[in-house]
Amino acid sequence: MTLASEVRSAVTPRAALLVVGVLALQLLFIASYVGALHDPKPTDVPFGVVAPTAAAAGRTADGLAALPGDPLDPRVLPDAAEARRQITDRRIDGALLVDPRGATDTLLVASGGGKALATALEQIVTEAEGAQRRTVRTVDVAPASTEDFNGLSAFYLVVGWCVGGYLLASVLAISAGARPANTRRAIIRLAVLALSALLGGLGGAVIVGPVLGALPGSIPALWGLGALVVFSVGAVTLALQALTGIVGIGLAVLLIVIAGNPSAGGAFPGPMLPDFWRAIGPGLPPGAGTWTARSIAYFQGNAVSGSLQVLSVWAVAGTVVTLVVSSLRGAGDGAGPDGAGPDGAAPGDPGPGGGERPAAAAGT
Repeated sequence: MTLASEVRSAVTPRAALLVVGVLALQLLFIASYVGALHDPKPTDVPFGVVAPTAAAAGRTADGLAALPGDPLDPRVLPDAAEARRQITDRRIDGALLVDPRGATDTLLVASGGGKALATALEQIVTEAEGAQRRTVRTVDVAPASTEDFNGLSAFYLVVGWCVGGYLLASVLAISAGARPANTRRAIIRLAVLALSALLGGLGGAVIVGPVLGALPGSIPALWGLGALVVFSVGAVTLALQALTGIVGIGLAVLLIVIAGNPSAGGAFPGPMLPDFWRAIGPGLPPGAGTWTARSIAYFQGNAVSGSLQVLSVWAVAGTVVTLVVSSLRGAGDGAGPDGAGPDGAAPGDPGPGGGERPAAAAGT
């Protein structure tokens, strides 16, 4: 056999497509992470301004709004208490309290929402105040834990949960067929996923809390969040596999890892990301999970309804698609109640000659 014929025999069209797909994912990974994180610049950061008079507050807000590059989106607030309340509610990321009686004003930040953003706000306001021959005193309203370097623990926690979700779904695909043979098998997979989500959520919450002391906040709340993150990511992966087979694993990586992680606001919060990643981040599980974890840890659990709804939609959509597609597939293949194919062989059994059975009979 010649080398050319050996290559044609060894490299099937399916294998070639998979190799091309892996290469595409590799390049998309580089483009997404570097594109999102190589040059972080605060843009239109929600920012409060408080001054004794409306005129003074308006002048200060106008001056901050005119800064080059539009780093801030200032709005006038009635008093310092309201500024603190809006930061705690995660409606704004910082505020400037103007004191006309002296030359020093107060900057309120919240490093628990992202140390990089708090630092950037301090630099921006310090420079702006310096141009007016004024100085700034910084007060951290929601400080990150001293064991939470740069406020990244919430992000890493959610990334771990996401990895657990799509890896479990992928393992089920590799071990027992990418597509569930029928609705019963799909329900079994979802049940295994739900149990794993509960265990993974609890384990993650305990590790970052009592074990490492990296993240404060309610352990039950973090547990519930972790279970939801793991299940939503796993359910989406199962759904993609039900629709496309083994290719669904790659699509899950594209959605969660390549698009979701760099846009999650982990290393750099949303206002520091380019427009594309800032737009998609809150709608993907890593971004929704990171926002919620930080809210639980540092913001008294405020402003989590939207992100929890996002995770719930992914979980429900993944579950419904998995069940519907497996039901249609089981009916179309004529599988028996025990999941056996029409020829009596169990799905996923080797085909003639030891090869893989056709897709119509594979999957558990």
